[in-house]
Amino acid sequence: MRKDILRIIIGGIVYISALIINLDNYFIQLALFVISYIIVGSDVVLRAFKNILRGQVFDENFLMAIASIGAFFIGEFPEGVAVMFFYQIGELFQSYAVNKSRKSIASLMDIRPDFANVKVGDKLVKTDPDEVSIGDTIVIKAGERIPLDGKVIDGSSMIDTSALTGESVPRQVEIGSEILSGCININGLVTVEVTKEYGESTVSKILDLVENASNKKSNSERFITKFARYYTPIVVIVAVFLAIVPPLVIRTETFSEWIYRALSFLVVSCPCALVISVPLSFFGGIGGASRKGILVKGSNYLEILSKTEIIVFDKTGTLTKGVFNVQEIHSDVISKEELLELAAYAESYSNHPISLSLKRAYDKKINNQRITDVEEISGYGVVAVVDNKKITAGNIKLMETMNITYFKGEITGTVVHVAVDNVYAGYIVIADEVKSDSEKAIIDLKLSGIKQTVMLTGDNKNVANKVSKELGIDTVYSELLPGDKVEKLEELFMQKSSKVKLAFVGDGINDAPVLARADIGIAMGGLGSDAAIEAADIVIMTDEPSKIATAIKISKKTLRIAYQNIVFAISIKVLVLILSAVGLASMWAAVFADVGVTVIAIINSFRALNVKNV
Repeated sequence: MRKDILRIIIGGIVYISALIINLDNYFIQLALFVISYIIVGSDVVLRAFKNILRGQVFDENFLMAIASIGAFFIGEFPEGVAVMFFYQIGELFQSYAVNKSRKSIASLMDIRPDFANVKVGDKLVKTDPDEVSIGDTIVIKAGERIPLDGKVIDGSSMIDTSALTGESVPRQVEIGSEILSGCININGLVTVEVTKEYGESTVSKILDLVENASNKKSNSERFITKFARYYTPIVVIVAVFLAIVPPLVIRTETFSEWIYRALSFLVVSCPCALVISVPLSFFGGIGGASRKGILVKGSNYLEILSKTEIIVFDKTGTLTKGVFNVQEIHSDVISKEELLELAAYAESYSNHPISLSLKRAYDKKINNQRITDVEEISGYGVVAVVDNKKITAGNIKLMETMNITYFKGEITGTVVHVAVDNVYAGYIVIADEVKSDSEKAIIDLKLSGIKQTVMLTGDNKNVANKVSKELGIDTVYSELLPGDKVEKLEELFMQKSSKVKLAFVGDGINDAPVLARADIGIAMGGLGSDAAIEAADIVIMTDEPSKIATAIKISKKTLRIAYQNIVFAISIKVLVLILSAVGLASMWAAVFADVGVTVIAIINSFRALNVKNV
């Protein structure tokens, strides 16, 4: 940009010299105008020529070259240079705007780690993160960026997660804690066992999302691209007719007058303001969202989100913390300790939150030799052989499938029923906590224009109803299997109009099909499964449901700015096109209608980056 600025300044000095110096010699003055034109506009003329050779005739370079050179041929030297001079100033503003937007998004690229300290024996070897394997041990010193996802096996520290989540408060990690790549280790020395290769790590996936976000265009951007493709050749043809037909038909008219009008018409017709400012608005919106810990995979998803009126939620891990704790153990057949032990062993191979809570409550090392067979039945529970006893642990549907008589009293919480050799042994009550900002999220969503909130969960009816009532959710469907969620979503699609958009918010592996089926899928990225994040269109890195309302506000603001630019640019251009055609607008007005409108539209686009008060 420095070279461009220097070139414009030098060209401007020569141009002003030609205007203010009173020279008797016509050719010297002409030479100064030509020199200033070459300094300022030679690159535009060269690009236009190269594009013509490639078959890309009708673009802004062609329009500017024809209009400015044409002005020279009819003796309007000052205006010929002015067209190119102000066009280049507009391009400079455009470059600055694009760079600013790119930097706001590219600031995320700072999370890319440079190296990993791999522990080899007693030595630390600096290694490229791409070359580190799962199971390797890495050491992260204070102030270093975490290079790969892993589990802390030694040490404790505070971790700055702001680059990933937008959360300014550091998080404490200790032995057993999961840590994500891209965060910064603030004060302690931690030893970590790598759990994901770099290509599958959090930082790699985030960078991939951001780098590819601009590839998915919104309908507004597609409209502008198509508009420019047909609009430009039409105005060139109109300009040719404008230059030739009136002087041939009306004897009193001169070619120089109508060529001047046609050239002004061409300058005005350049669609720069539209072609640049609309994508820039969306780019700014994506950048602004990333500052809030919201990753949008494409500008088309911003547009869909702004039209969303129905939001469907998963419960566990989305509206609730997904951290289950054993609240009650009840058995009349065996001791509470033995019932918990059998349930923990039966669930030992599962990573389901309920299974993890049982193992956490048991709090003893699992002896895998005691387990000889395990079958996990999705949406039901687990059947395992422990100490040569058949242990059935799961929900009431599993008990009914196995024809086991179970306790049918009303229990608030998630209930794991346990049977030993098909004889009912008792039940364990597990409860999950609602996230602190879930209630605020529902309130904010309704204030943002969401007309219907729905919850789909595999949890029992009592728990689901309690959570939905506490949060103020309109409709709840409980005791659903993964396949049932898709069916319920299809029912909601049948009930809504085609213009209304539906979003689904989830975090688990079983949510991936529903996330993919919804008009727009939103995943909880901090603790969510890889499958959910992969299937989603928007990822909330902070795991806060309230960020969904923030994302909607950003999307609506972005769309509003894009539409403002479209209406403003087209209105001004149409007005000045008409005035140019009838001879009421000079080349200077044409320059304003092109460059001025572009600069104003670009400056307006900057507003999409400002999300402080959203």
